[in-house]
Amino acid sequence: MTVRVLRAADLTPAPWKNGGGLTREIATGPEGAGADGFTWRVSLADVTADGPFSLFPGADRTLTVVEGAGMDLVVGGEHHIVDEPLWPHDLPGDLPTEGFLLGGPVVNLNVMYRRDRIRAETAVVCGTVRLLPPPGGAVLALSLDDGAAVAGGGTGGVRLDRYDAVLAAGESPGVLRTMGQAVVVTFSDV
Repeated sequence: MTVRVLRAADLTPAPWKNGGGLTREIATGPEGAGADGFTWRVSLADVTADGPFSLFPGADRTLTVVEGAGMDLVVGGEHHIVDEPLWPHDLPGDLPTEGFLLGGPVVNLNVMYRRDRIRAETAVVCGTVRLLPPPGGAVLALSLDDGAAVAGGGTGGVRLDRYDAVLAAGESPGVLRTMGQAVVVTFSDV
């Protein structure tokens, strides 16, 4: 794979079956995999109502609130208050989960991955970070604000606005520089 720039303006919103929000898929591995065929998946979810989460057998997820007051997640009957923005929260994707909004709509960054095939590490960063995909893995950087940039490496230099991303495997896309914050997700083999 070469370095790919993924623009927020090109993401197609897909409404949820339960009517509680919509999802904008950023990227999947392998590319173009459906909801059942992904090894990993990164998406933005606009949550506008309380309701159940979809089940993903064999998958784990990391949920990061990027806009809004947060949610009370009931995962397998246990409450998880997710009310600190930009703090990644890990949870199993195959336990029944209900989400309850704490103070109006939220936007969540969702990272899902098949626990028997891949490991995903999600970090919120600020400043300058060299993006390095692990051997056989991938790295995705998502800007949370306007004005981020990736310089050098496989990009040759590119500006990232809010929710734009860079995805790379096999080669470094370069150095990420943020004026605000970004999320870096690193995927590596188990």
